[in-house]
Amino acid sequence: LPSALSLSLSLCVCVLGRVSFFLSFLWEGGTLAHALQLIVDRGARPENIRVICALAAPPGLTKISEKFPGLRIYAGIIDPELNDVGFIVPGVGDAGDRSFGT
Repeated sequence: LPSALSLSLSLCVCVLGRVSFFLSFLWEGGTLAHALQLIVDRGARPENIRVICALAAPPGLTKISEKFPGLRIYAGIIDPELNDVGFIVPGVGDAGDRSFGT
């Protein structure tokens, strides 16, 4: 994956034709959709892909579900919305800044 995507996604594992993406957050779904499309373009079937995340928001869940029917998403919690700058509400603030001290 390109470096910008690999920074956003925590881990992508492929074992016996099944692909699992592990990530912290799924909010708008743009980065994940791009990464998933790269995998699908290389032959992975959406029904063999799993996305596991700690926190998700409806816009990202909707985008990924519509674009990749059959893909399964597992989220620890689903917060109800995004605020005007795209953060999950109530969420945990800017997770990237918190993780990397920026």
